[in-house]
Amino acid sequence: MKFTRGNNLNFGEIDSVIKSCRDIMRKDKGMNTDAQRLPQLLWMLFLKCFDDYEQQKEILGDYDVVIEKPYRWRDWSDEDNGLRGEELIEFVEKDLFKYLSTLRGKTTQDQRDIIADIFLQQKNSMTDGYEMKRMIDKINELDFTSSDQYHLIGAVYEKMLLSMRDDSPGTFGEYYTPRGVIKFMVQMTNPSIKNRETILDPACGTAGFLIESFIHLEKQVKNTKDNQFLQNDCLNGIEPRPEPHLYSIMNLMLHGIAEPNIVRANTLETSIRDINSKMQVDVIMTNPPFGGEESASIKKKFPAEFQTQDTALGFFLHCIARLKDGGRCAVILPDGPLFQKGIASKIKKKLMDECNLHTIIRMPKSVFAPYTTIATNILFFEKGASTKEIWIYELPKREGYKSFNKTNPITIENFQSVIDWWNNRKPSDNVWKIKLKKIIEDNYEIDINNPNKVVFEETRSPDELVASILDKKQKMKTMFDEIQKILRSGI
Repeated sequence: MKFTRGNNLNFGEIDSVIKSCRDIMRKDKGMNTDAQRLPQLLWMLFLKCFDDYEQQKEILGDYDVVIEKPYRWRDWSDEDNGLRGEELIEFVEKDLFKYLSTLRGKTTQDQRDIIADIFLQQKNSMTDGYEMKRMIDKINELDFTSSDQYHLIGAVYEKMLLSMRDDSPGTFGEYYTPRGVIKFMVQMTNPSIKNRETILDPACGTAGFLIESFIHLEKQVKNTKDNQFLQNDCLNGIEPRPEPHLYSIMNLMLHGIAEPNIVRANTLETSIRDINSKMQVDVIMTNPPFGGEESASIKKKFPAEFQTQDTALGFFLHCIARLKDGGRCAVILPDGPLFQKGIASKIKKKLMDECNLHTIIRMPKSVFAPYTTIATNILFFEKGASTKEIWIYELPKREGYKSFNKTNPITIENFQSVIDWWNNRKPSDNVWKIKLKKIIEDNYEIDINNPNKVVFEETRSPDELVASILDKKQKMKTMFDEIQKILRSGI
């Protein structure tokens, strides 16, 4: 069998391969939108990526193969002897998917179980087996065994996700957090390889926080043990929906994590009472879903005094429970939970009793535009010491721009003033702090309105006010005269 390893392609060439795949899929009658094309491309890329990974392992020897003949990518995608036409479609739909979805692991967190879970939720949408073969040949130009290629393919893949997000925001936009926001949160939380800190994103989407954490931590690796910790134990994610779960696994593999620890589950399905020390981590960074409401069964997963169906509040409780003592959290929340009372006040009291909520970064409403203009905040807290005061930093709008948008997104440079201020805190026009006493007096309603902003009311002289009143009176008289004319002409 002839198997051609991919060439050493540059970014532009890899980008061209992916674009060619999208063009091929656009011709197929089975797929009309990117919401269908992305999963199709993704599962195909995943199988090629995983097959390259397995081939590397086989070369090293003593490797228990996960995907066996004739279901390995190389077996049915070969340029000369691979399947094509109706035979290819029939094999994929009746044999390949059935085999992959029924794999069973020999141990916990076995890759067989992960792959089975993925392919239980996937389907083939292509109807033209010859076009699929053309797409396979294009994908075979990629080389997932080269570390340089891995990172380039990852960059192209990320670009593809962004473009498809813009085409189908309802499907992909909800999982995307601007890279500038992610970089800032990772930099300020500053996870450490030396201290063997574990990281969790309980709503990981496409794994943006985990990938940026990997990039941050990779620079700290000094020996084999450091690398083993980073690869096997450090990064953890939870994602309930099948497609973002697959995206996150693929995304991490493309960035160099061979066996991603991404669990497909709803974080809120786990009862707070069942969270033990083994489930706790050192660092949590997340942008949980907000604006939604969970089922009544989820509400019962929380202790009686904290029972809520609000997704943002539910994830907030889980962030507190999942942190070890001394652990750090950076979480994005809308304004609502900060202002709300009732259950929200009880949750905020719990937070401030058990954690030091030391910083809130107020972000401009346009940060997540055009998908939402809800005002959002980044909350930073540490578990194990109670809150005494909260610093609030209102991030100024970018100079020269009215707002952020998809063509001019927020970047890490927009946070530079916060980064400079972080370790040398002083109040200013857009920075203030609130003492715990004031928060308690307000029943844990956190007032995040800038007290330093002066609102100038228009003031006019008495003569100007009289002239304005007379002008309005004359305009009203003219309007009534016109109405009378219309009524008379009608009569």
